Parts: sequence; structure tokens; C-alpha cells
Amino acid sequence: MGKYIAFLRGINVGNIRIKMTDLKLVFEQLGFQEVKTYLQTGNVVFYSSESLHQIKPVLEKKLSEVFHYEAYVLLYEFEVLAGIIAQYPLVRDEKHHAYVVFIDQVAVFEELRDIAANSGEESANIVAGNNLLYWKVPVGQSTDTPFAKMSGKAKYKSSVTVRNIKTLEKML
Repeated sequence: MGKYIAFLRGINVGNIRIKMTDLKLVFEQLGFQEVKTYLQTGNVVFYSSESLHQIKPVLEKKLSEVFHYEAYVLLYEFEVLAGIIAQYPLVRDEKHHAYVVFIDQVAVFEELRDIAANSGEESANIVAGNNLLYWKVPVGQSTDTPFAKMSGKAKYKSSVTVRNIKTLEKML
């Protein structure tokens, strides 16, 4: 039985409101075990005997049906997430948020990596990982930087989600 992390994209922002108790119930109805949610942003830890590739389409379809929105889920094995956190390469301090930008399409990763590399001063605070970007941004500017504005565009909504490293650490 594998342990997985699901990051739901775009919930509890805008018009997509989902209670975590309802979200947990959907995961349990799909047969997933030991389901736990974290915060209100669609972070879910669970166990399944199925593979990542089997879980993702079933989960997105069920979430779309139950909650009446186009669901996008980025899914990772638990051990992979632990490695991502352990490898965070930027110096962490109280004046900056430490983020991981999860990207599940290689072409989108390459595009955002190139955007990050050409984002002026901000580029020193963005480091490419394995289909993800590590990002450090001053507190209060998480949505205002050039990279934030580019990565938040609608064309990336199905394949990109951002999580604070502190949230990720709580999930371990």
C-alpha cells in the first residue's frame, strides 16, 4: 500500500469552495485509507494500493462530479515529497516565504523555468528542481512579483500549484 499526497489546484480561492470534511469523504468513498487533510487549500495525505497513474484520473473525475468544477490534482508519492522538502536549496528566513512550485507537465516546467531565469533580481530566488521550482519571495509579495504573475496565469491552472514549505513540512 502506497502513501500519497494530493494537491488540489485552485480550491477555496475564487468561487470554488470545498469543506475539508467533504473532501475527505470523497477520498474515503473512492476507497482510499487513512485520509487526512491539511489547511483549507486541498492538501490531502492518503494510502492506496493503486498507482499514481491509476489514481489521478479517477480522483479528478470524482471531484469534478461531486463539487461541480473542473478538478486538477497534482499527485506525489509521500517519499518523493519528503525528498523535495529536504532538498529545498534556498536560505530560509522570516522576511521571506519559502515555496515549492509543483508542475506536472514537462513543457510547462521548462517554460516556467525559463521565465524564472529571466525574471531579473527575482531569478536569484528561484531554483529549478525535478519538474518543480523552489521559490523564495519577500513576505507580502507572493502575488505581486513578475514570476508570481506569470505562473498564476490561467493557461497553467491544470498543471501548476504552489505550496508553502511550512505546510509541506506539517504533512510529513
